[in-house]
Amino acid sequence: MDIQKVLIADDEKHIREILKMYCEKEGFDVIEAADGAEAILKVQSEKPDILILDIMMPVMDGLEVCKQVRKMSDLPIIMLTAKDEDDDRILGLEIGADDYITTPFNSREVVARIKAVLRRAGAQEKQEGRSRVEYDGLTIDMEEYQVVAFGQKMTFTAKEMELLWCLATNPGKAFSRNQLLETIWGYSYYGDTRTVDTHIKRIRQKLNIPENSKWDITTIWGVGYKFEVKSE
Repeated sequence: MDIQKVLIADDEKHIREILKMYCEKEGFDVIEAADGAEAILKVQSEKPDILILDIMMPVMDGLEVCKQVRKMSDLPIIMLTAKDEDDDRILGLEIGADDYITTPFNSREVVARIKAVLRRAGAQEKQEGRSRVEYDGLTIDMEEYQVVAFGQKMTFTAKEMELLWCLATNPGKAFSRNQLLETIWGYSYYGDTRTVDTHIKRIRQKLNIPENSKWDITTIWGVGYKFEVKSE
């Protein structure tokens, strides 16, 4: 079995050392970056399996790093954010982060999150059975990891793909936000369901669903979301 590689990008050396210690105990190979520019170079040269990315970094901040990485890769990204910086967390998710951890953090929780994100990413690549779903104007192909909507090929992050796939393969079924958190992220966000709303918003923006579409992603107020196939 190949050893999975974790890139830890944080300008605080002691944080990198703590996370490195816990990750190496779990059998991960660890690479470090002390600023945003170095993180970009390490993503390109080292080809890590996952990126742990602090938002507040010199040279290039974590949000800009996330944007740049998303232009070249669907590499899973977990962002480290200050506890009270809600805007940073939401923005991080909007630009393509898969998850976030607030600081101060429990290092073992970070490792658990890393494993969960990697497990889900691996499941994406090894899906068995049904791997393609089609509706009028929409094709989701999990084997090719591709979405085509209204003739346009689109780039989705791992979590966006999983969320869209979950809804589209269960047409008409209403999912609560907590159900989607458990299904897609694999653990509880302790009531913080905004990450689901953020991902749905981004999916809708990318799909740009026209009014005459025969399907839609519908908000069920007070509950969550469903993939609705409209009757003729």
